[in-house]
Amino acid sequence: QVRLVESGGGLVQAGGSLRLSCAPSGSIFRFNAMGWYRQVPGKQRELVARITSGGTATYEDSVKGRFTISRDNAKNTMNLQMNSLKPEDTAVYYCGAGESVIYSRSADYWGQGTQVTVSS
Repeated sequence: QVRLVESGGGLVQAGGSLRLSCAPSGSIFRFNAMGWYRQVPGKQRELVARITSGGTATYEDSVKGRFTISRDNAKNTMNLQMNSLKPEDTAVYYCGAGESVIYSRSADYWGQGTQVTVSS
């Protein structure tokens, strides 16, 4: 059974930074696509950043220039560096992974989620 374990969430003031990490239970090479999603109460989960096994990254418009997704194959982790955080970034962040692809609202595998709260 595949497990994705997230870490790194927390409380930060606006303008601050946080780094999220996602560690799969098996080899990261199993996943061609991995990404970070976020969800706030009453809204659908949305994809904010995606990275392929080849390192190609794409971002949702609201996080471009502030968030950086990366994949460290040697450490078997995928990371999200979040800078210049805004209160509207407050959400539960989920790691998602797919053996082939991931979609804007779905993935093959999910982590348990980590809370990110940005205070104004």
